Amino acid sequence: MLTLTHVLTALTADLHSSYATLPGAISKMQIGEVVIDSRAVKPGALFVALPGRYVDGHQFVGDAFARGAIAAIVERAPAFSAPIVDLTTPLTDTDIKTLLGGMPVCLRVDDAVAALGELGAYWRARFTPRVIAVTGSVGKTSTKELIASVLARRYATLKSPESYNNEQGQPLTLLMLRPEHERLVLEMGMYGVGEIAALCRVARPDVGVVTMVAPVHLERVGSMEKIIQAKSELVEALRPEGVAILNADDANVLGMRDKTRARVVTYGLARGADFRATHIYSQGLSGISFRLHYRGETFRVKVPLLGRHSAHTALRAAAAAHVEGMTWDEILAGLRYSSAQLRLVAVNGPGGSVLLDDTYNASPDSTIAALNLLSDLDGRKVAVLGDMLELGSYEKAAHEKVGARAAEVVDLLVTVGKRGRLIAKAARAAGMSAANVHAFDTHKWALDFLMEQVGAGDVVLVKGSRAVEMEKIVAAMSRE
Repeated sequence: MLTLTHVLTALTADLHSSYATLPGAISKMQIGEVVIDSRAVKPGALFVALPGRYVDGHQFVGDAFARGAIAAIVERAPAFSAPIVDLTTPLTDTDIKTLLGGMPVCLRVDDAVAALGELGAYWRARFTPRVIAVTGSVGKTSTKELIASVLARRYATLKSPESYNNEQGQPLTLLMLRPEHERLVLEMGMYGVGEIAALCRVARPDVGVVTMVAPVHLERVGSMEKIIQAKSELVEALRPEGVAILNADDANVLGMRDKTRARVVTYGLARGADFRATHIYSQGLSGISFRLHYRGETFRVKVPLLGRHSAHTALRAAAAAHVEGMTWDEILAGLRYSSAQLRLVAVNGPGGSVLLDDTYNASPDSTIAALNLLSDLDGRKVAVLGDMLELGSYEKAAHEKVGARAAEVVDLLVTVGKRGRLIAKAARAAGMSAANVHAFDTHKWALDFLMEQVGAGDVVLVKGSRAVEMEKIVAAMSRE
């Protein structure tokens, strides 16, 4: 279990080779968990006060201590009086007395984010699980969840919770490692070149899974070439004995086979894929079924995932599990009875309608995939689509592409936000009746309209970037 001595050793490694001389009372101070949100603090936790553009964790050190945190990593002294040990200089006798004087205590560092990373790296180095890392522009979380769910049928498996996929989230996941964990499944996101490489240096993945490459975060990264470069960092980091699992249906991903020293395994619908899906059938809200082909063998697969595009997610999980030595009986059962928590879920709506809640975020590819799912379902099809952000120069074309597809699928289209109006305009241009297309500036106005329109037999897809608060539409309609 993580102790205060581990924290001191990890964060002052450049100043001390050992803390063997620290009093036993300090070495026995156990830390239950490491958190960055004071509301999640439980007695015995270590709170890391991360500075932020809108919220500064230093404002909540007092709250963390009130909830039972025994220590806080800070960059500066909190507003209230609290004992402080400065880890930017060698520990003094006074520091030792402060630590022995009782908790809670503040541990000062120069950079709290870097300190969290150093602590995660230190803890990761103490264990030897096989690590499966997932990246890509779309489908990272569902792939991570399904891989972990299937692997858990044989192995003690730890997965990154929620979207712990960056320089803050990955260390928190690594700090959950325990000796019993045999497999670790990580999701790796990025906003720029070099970020995934940095995550890999700490996590040391054995298997790298790449979903697809799309112009997500194009506005930040600058070009598709840089997005490809950034996503390629995962397979570049793999050792020769590792395995890269690549999408044979995406030329940008398949091209990464030339950038890795690892063995390459492919998946997809393409005829030459190692793990291939054919005869894909949507069973509505019950999931999908398909035939999986591998080296001359064919298996019938059923997965409780929504939409035909989910066959790719299942193939990734099957490939990862097979690489990790699981039998086909274990893999097929794992897919069929998966407990994975997926983002697109069906919930009850007002008047006997069904809501497809896909409000976590939105990109052109994921939105079109959700519209394709909607087209497979019975009932009047309603799409509530919001702005898609960070698309850079692709923004106008992306929204128009979504609008054109919506015109082919839906009976009623409702858009939210300034960019959502591009979707509405494109749908009308594609031939959709203007009477069935309604554009609103805010989710509240859209909600008022929907509550009057939606009823029994309707299937309502709700999707858009978090900035336009589409999740509030689902929350209000599901309460009704």
